[in-house]
Amino acid sequence: MALIVAKFGGTSVADVKRIERAADKIAAEVARGHQVAVVVSAMAGVTNQLIEYCREVSPMHDAREYDSVVSNGENITSGLMAMALQKRGIMARSWQGWQVPIKCNDVHGKARIVGINIEEMKKRLDEGEVGVLAGFQGVTSRNRITTLGRGGSDTTAVALAAALGAERCDIYTDVDGVYTTDPRIVKKARKLDKISYEEMLEMASLGAKVLQTRSVEMAMKQDVPVQVLSSMEEAIGSDLPGTLVTREEDIVEQEIVNGIAYSKDEAKITLIGVPDLPGVAAKIFGPLADAAINVDMIVQNISKNEKSTDLTFTVSQSDLPRAIDTLNKCEELKDTEIRGDDTVVKVSVVGIGMRSHVGVAQTMFKTLAEKNINIQVIATSEIKISVLIASEYTELAVRALHDAYGLEKK
Repeated sequence: MALIVAKFGGTSVADVKRIERAADKIAAEVARGHQVAVVVSAMAGVTNQLIEYCREVSPMHDAREYDSVVSNGENITSGLMAMALQKRGIMARSWQGWQVPIKCNDVHGKARIVGINIEEMKKRLDEGEVGVLAGFQGVTSRNRITTLGRGGSDTTAVALAAALGAERCDIYTDVDGVYTTDPRIVKKARKLDKISYEEMLEMASLGAKVLQTRSVEMAMKQDVPVQVLSSMEEAIGSDLPGTLVTREEDIVEQEIVNGIAYSKDEAKITLIGVPDLPGVAAKIFGPLADAAINVDMIVQNISKNEKSTDLTFTVSQSDLPRAIDTLNKCEELKDTEIRGDDTVVKVSVVGIGMRSHVGVAQTMFKTLAEKNINIQVIATSEIKISVLIASEYTELAVRALHDAYGLEKK
């Protein structure tokens, strides 16, 4: 008998019919003798509607009251799921974040979990009851409801699995696993049986929207195996039909490159004629950090005249106007030309095998050159290489790189 946490996303509980289907899967796990804790998202569209209500009442709303409103979608789903399980003769009850409790910091709208008291839930699980927890929500030290940000139910599920010492955390969604790249672009994209935490973290942060980045970080830190699988197929989590996200040492055959990821939420800022003096970079990126603007890829050109240089970096598209406004207020840039460009995309190759193999970058650069795709910025880490290119070449680049590394054949 294993203890399993099963999480169902918004599309998997989109309506009552899909909640019933999810309940069948939980019932099948219980029938195999497993203890099961369930985490649910809001039904499809419900959170968006609650957000819209907040905007209609007050565009500049109190973040604490906002959390109080938008967290209710998960409450509805958890209650309905518990009812569906009870109808199947299974002892079940719903739990809200404050009832566990899931303790969070005071940053409303994007809170972080600081602790979970699972004593009572574990006692109920040991008695044969299925606990159905509302994802996405928690409670602050001031006893206020808070939320974890979009996709936060993934983080709830992994955190609960870690706290309970679960054998596995199954993330049921509308895809049947993690693919070598977006199958909507590359029809030959291959589903991976296993992927390391590090690779999944890179792919999630680089645009693959299968798992929330924070949930992967937590799974890696707490060593929680996570399986991504489809709620639309007949197989249940214990059949292991999806992609298992696990430790690198648990993967027997480590590929050099395991996936091609891309992110369209990119904007490039180029500063021309930046004073080439010590401390100027800190005075540029400091105000951006203070404005909560995340900077990603950074390239500085070699100074030609030892007086000024050019600096290029990326931010998210939504942050571009604020970033430029912040830079325009920077005294050190009063004589600098500031250019913004939101017609770019970041394309990345990811693979733990890069640590011990050479030639990965050469293959990438040669492939893009053969397709006449100009590389604007390059960034690397131990297991990834990312390039910034014009957005019009996104699909061409992804297809070409997928073929170049032979990802469909392995």
